[in-house]
Amino acid sequence: ARTAPAAGFSFLQVSDSHIGFRKAANPDAAVTYREAIARIKTLPEKPAFIVHTGDITQLSKAEEFDTAEQIIAEAGLPVFHVPGEHDMLDEGAGAAYLSRFGKGAKGTGWHAFDHQGVHFVALVNVANLKPGGMGSLGEDQLAWLANDLGGRSASQPIVVLAHMPLWTITADWGWGTEDSGRAMALLNRFGSVTVLNGHIHQIMQKTEGHIAFHTARSTAFPQPAPGTAPGPGPLTVPAEQLRTMLGLTSVSLSGPGPSTLTDRT
Repeated sequence: ARTAPAAGFSFLQVSDSHIGFRKAANPDAAVTYREAIARIKTLPEKPAFIVHTGDITQLSKAEEFDTAEQIIAEAGLPVFHVPGEHDMLDEGAGAAYLSRFGKGAKGTGWHAFDHQGVHFVALVNVANLKPGGMGSLGEDQLAWLANDLGGRSASQPIVVLAHMPLWTITADWGWGTEDSGRAMALLNRFGSVTVLNGHIHQIMQKTEGHIAFHTARSTAFPQPAPGTAPGPGPLTVPAEQLRTMLGLTSVSLSGPGPSTLTDRT
């Protein structure tokens, strides 16, 4: 993994661990999640923390959250989470997630924090999915975001975390967020914005002005590229190929310039 100079820092993104998933695409997603965390422990430079961009579990079951929490704790690093739609399947519509990872968060789990001059915003776009599966932020969260960003210097680097993409990759598959344009309008004035998400289980990137969008691999299973299958879902590949399509992301930040991302299988 690439690390930032002394003036900066690095952190790691993991996503879509889907603990509890046991199907042909991966007989036990806990095994590959544990392998990813073991790799983190061997990194020569210790990152500041880990962010998990959702779908921690497959079915929001207590035992799945237990296993996921135990595995990531092995890294020995602070961890910040955002929920995926698979983490909000319990009868409380996300209550199990919030009780574990949402302490101090607002609404359905959105929150913000700062580290060495960089402002992190963790958004929730899976609590009110639109027809076709598109994500949504909603009025309350957008109002909170406007308040959170208001008054901040345009030179402050911003990192945005979300589960579903905050740009529309393919609406037919629900790979986007219906009202993301309103969030981007609030972020446009900042000189360096990095947006990180999961959900699509593959690497895609795009830049609009000063906003750089990056998707991440899953630690559980791949999904097909848009247009290569009738729809999204677990992609079964030969066993020897699976681990080449899983991974984590190292992000380095230093000064006001853009972040540097290194994807690791």
